[in-house]
Amino acid sequence: MANAGYGKRSAPDQRPRTGADFTHLVPRDAAIASYIDGLPDGADISVKTLAKALPYGQCAVRTTLNRLQAAGHLRRGSDCVANGEQLVWVTRTFFSRTARDDAWWTAFARGDAPREPQRATRSRAFILLAALGRTAPALSLSQRECVALEPVMSEWLRRGATPPEILAALTTGLPDRVHHPAAFVATRLRTKLPPHREPAPRAVLRTLECGECGVPGPPEALLGGKCAPCRGARPRPTPVLPAQQVQAHARAVRAGLQPKSSVPRDTLR
Repeated sequence: MANAGYGKRSAPDQRPRTGADFTHLVPRDAAIASYIDGLPDGADISVKTLAKALPYGQCAVRTTLNRLQAAGHLRRGSDCVANGEQLVWVTRTFFSRTARDDAWWTAFARGDAPREPQRATRSRAFILLAALGRTAPALSLSQRECVALEPVMSEWLRRGATPPEILAALTTGLPDRVHHPAAFVATRLRTKLPPHREPAPRAVLRTLECGECGVPGPPEALLGGKCAPCRGARPRPTPVLPAQQVQAHARAVRAGLQPKSSVPRDTLR
């Protein structure tokens, strides 16, 4: 494992792993990408460590990492994290099995990356209802009852209620005996339905840096993970005022200055 903060960090909302994830890459890049993809978060994926574990030299590994960056699988940057009572910036190497474009990485740096469509599965509402009996055995529900109560439970989640809040509303102050668990849960879900609550905005402090020179910059300027100079783009010329305009400004400044000898003595006292 790498030092805290310096290892691999998986990007969110990746598609499920398949055998064709890296077939669009050349064989060496695909092999290294597949190896990195199989490593756990926090694993050291520096050039030296990868070269020791793989049958490629450091130059070959460095070239591949740059190509994975250009293909949208990798970005380097920093996150601001809490360390006790202090906030510190730690280096990150973000890896995505799913290739992302520059717009996605820019949104990711802001903390609002678009989510991938999820496969059809049990909803959070159904899962909460099905697990209710673990917290309160008297409220154990059948699958049919969970399906029937799923819509109203989903409304709780849409209104911003958290699972602990929902469990507290359903399980606090239970009677000695619950004769009809489904009816009891349905009543509480309806009578205790909370008002709509806007989710609190998440503040994400994150920067991305050029994979070539390591200089941090705005994500919009790091196309393909590289800054403009490293991409070979010409820098914008600095605007220069015409000489006549500069001279006019100088004359105006000099005209506004009054020599000390010409100031009346009374004003200097």
